[in-house]
Amino acid sequence: MPREMNLDKSKMVVVEGSYAVAHAVKACRPNVISAYPITPQTHIVEDLSQFMADGEIPNCEYINVESEFSALSALVGASAAGARCYSATTSQGLELMHEVLFNVSGMRLPVVMTIVNRAVSAPISIWNDHQDTISQRDTGWIQLYAENIQEVSDMTAQAYRISEDRDILMPSMTCMDGFILSHVYEPVVLLEQDLTDGFLPAYEPEHVLDPKNPLTFGAFADPNYYTEFRYLQEQAMQRALKKIEDVANEFYDIYGRYYGGLIDEYRTDDAEIIIMAMGSVVGTIKDVIDKLRDRNVKAGLLKIRSFRPFPAEAIKNVIRDAKVVVVLDKNITLGLNEGALFTETKSTLYNTDVRVPIIGYMLGHGGRDIRIETIERVIDEATEVMKTGIRIESQFTDLREELL
Repeated sequence: MPREMNLDKSKMVVVEGSYAVAHAVKACRPNVISAYPITPQTHIVEDLSQFMADGEIPNCEYINVESEFSALSALVGASAAGARCYSATTSQGLELMHEVLFNVSGMRLPVVMTIVNRAVSAPISIWNDHQDTISQRDTGWIQLYAENIQEVSDMTAQAYRISEDRDILMPSMTCMDGFILSHVYEPVVLLEQDLTDGFLPAYEPEHVLDPKNPLTFGAFADPNYYTEFRYLQEQAMQRALKKIEDVANEFYDIYGRYYGGLIDEYRTDDAEIIIMAMGSVVGTIKDVIDKLRDRNVKAGLLKIRSFRPFPAEAIKNVIRDAKVVVVLDKNITLGLNEGALFTETKSTLYNTDVRVPIIGYMLGHGGRDIRIETIERVIDEATEVMKTGIRIESQFTDLREELL
């Protein structure tokens, strides 16, 4: 079970979510930052630019580039040369990086990016859902999803510790919901510089591009070698499952607060209905659960923080004794009529002794509000599943019928 999420209120300041992320990046002492503006990510790199102008990030190069493709491409060279690297992007910008995402992962470069989740066009939308990062789930990047500003701030330092570990060496995305988290102001304990220096030592890569000791990165691999590269990446992802937990505990030991790990549970011990979700909607779900518990509805929450690597064993352990599981997805796999979290949770239970029924809902696309009434309704429908079995396995909810 996760440790208590203790916060020293005397250290709290009210800041914008993007500022908290930028401040966390500064505390991690990056060597190279690449920047390209795109809504709703822009405030992060703007704040970092101000920190650079004020001389608050020593030994760092800030690169203004001409596109998101260039932003990540610049970090390929910088990371291969031994620099601790950072960038941030969202939506179309992340999709433009698609080719380079594979390059970074395949070259085992521990780059960290903040992704401010935003719907992907067309039609054009600047509001939040998770389609952008879910669409990149197979590129070999660790993906951690934040519920609130404190979490995404603290996960920034943890992501570097995880990615730079020589047993892992896989890049990381820390994902935060656009506008809902990036532009909101709320109390947060900013990442403390002295503690961060102790938690995150300077990056010392084992292999670097150096004219004095020439090496090849990202070389041509014929069919005799390519499969083994992919196998080794997958093995690193599996090792990251334990590393994510270990780093969260080490963070707690140093900072005295726990915002990390693979999953979080809320009132699941005796829950008959367990809701699974990622991101900021988790806070709304907790409020609904508290409300329904007063009516003797035994509901609980399983929050997925790590989508990649996927915490299959942790999920099975939590939902094993539930009577029904409800999965909420702010994305869709078109042509399958399922959200990614729902599909992968079902896959996790296949050929196991866990026999709990699972239903899925796709909602919140393009920033549509996920209201308390919606969460209550899907819980009511889950109650019916306990009585009659599954009638509809996966569906959209909150559709506007007059537009169809």
